[in-house]
Amino acid sequence: MITTAIVFDHRGRTKRGAEGPLEVRLTIDRKPYYINTGVRVYARQWAFDKVVNHPCADSLNERLAIILDSVMRDINFALKHHTEIDIVRLKRHAWGCAQSANFIEWMQEEIKILRVRDIRHYNSALRKIIEYGGMQDWSDVTPENIYKLDAWLRKLPGRTNGKISSGGVYNYHKCIKALLRRAERTGLLAANPYNKLNGEFQRGEQENTEYLTEDEMKAIMDFAPTPGTWLAKARDLFIFQMWTGMSYADAQAFDIKAYKKINNKWLIVNSRIKTGQPFVNQLLPPAVEVLERYEMSVPKISNQVYNRELKIVGAACGLNIKLHTHLARHTFATYMLRNGVRMENVSKMLGHASIKQTQRYAKVLAESVQEDFDMIDAKLKSKTKP
Repeated sequence: MITTAIVFDHRGRTKRGAEGPLEVRLTIDRKPYYINTGVRVYARQWAFDKVVNHPCADSLNERLAIILDSVMRDINFALKHHTEIDIVRLKRHAWGCAQSANFIEWMQEEIKILRVRDIRHYNSALRKIIEYGGMQDWSDVTPENIYKLDAWLRKLPGRTNGKISSGGVYNYHKCIKALLRRAERTGLLAANPYNKLNGEFQRGEQENTEYLTEDEMKAIMDFAPTPGTWLAKARDLFIFQMWTGMSYADAQAFDIKAYKKINNKWLIVNSRIKTGQPFVNQLLPPAVEVLERYEMSVPKISNQVYNRELKIVGAACGLNIKLHTHLARHTFATYMLRNGVRMENVSKMLGHASIKQTQRYAKVLAESVQEDFDMIDAKLKSKTKP
């Protein structure tokens, strides 16, 4: 049995007071398929299977009728020739009728309905696509043009060595690839062009991995701001991260109930919020001291306020290095490696997907060791001079 209908936002993702998508629902033997029509209206503007109370109601209803007609033609063709209904082909034909927007306009509309935590990354990727100018229409969305986009991005000015870091470029590709995956699912694209690139665009090694020395760690732990202030909360959260290796997101989601107390030690095997990668954690004494100050919880503080207060902490402690949320995690990793913890175990503590991510800390330590050797070498040579 085959049925068709136009429905309003079948996923129920439209926020109250916002426009939602109208979709064709095609049901084949009770299995539903959905095709985005490109038409968006308010819930109150969809009634009796048509657009109402809309300034362009007549033209929108005409467009919906054309799309439905395209779907029915493909179905009838398959039935007449006794062939299987090609859903991807059907969607592509329907999109050909529905599509009045170019690639840029489609991205703008899709980003509006995304339900992700960091929507700003997608908006940033969109701005880069617009600035690039070489991917305006759907015909421009090819592997060749993605290569050209990558080369263009890597020439842009940034904060690392005067250009955008490899991680920054990777994040742009990550957002664009995710959006194109949505286009592929709706049949707008026969295939995501990133699929042909075999994962070529990687994050790359993180540059300038900084960390605190043990003296600098002690300076922060000895700093005693007024309890209960944002400054005290920022200092305590940084110490907690510094002794657990947790990211800001994982630290803010901390729940002591998830831990097991074995032999008077708090232990957990969990997954990172950002990546879903498993990590192993044991609460060390400095981290437990922080928790005890907050009834076995961590201080809740926004990322913006956190970074603002960390600048004050750094200045008060006389540090020459800028404190930020990632620095605590880097410090944890290098501290562990300096004190003989095996790299494989540090990788598990941090929840890295690959030990290659952890190796950059070892590289930093190797450079630090070389600097110390050079310092001793210079001192010895100065003593032997007549």
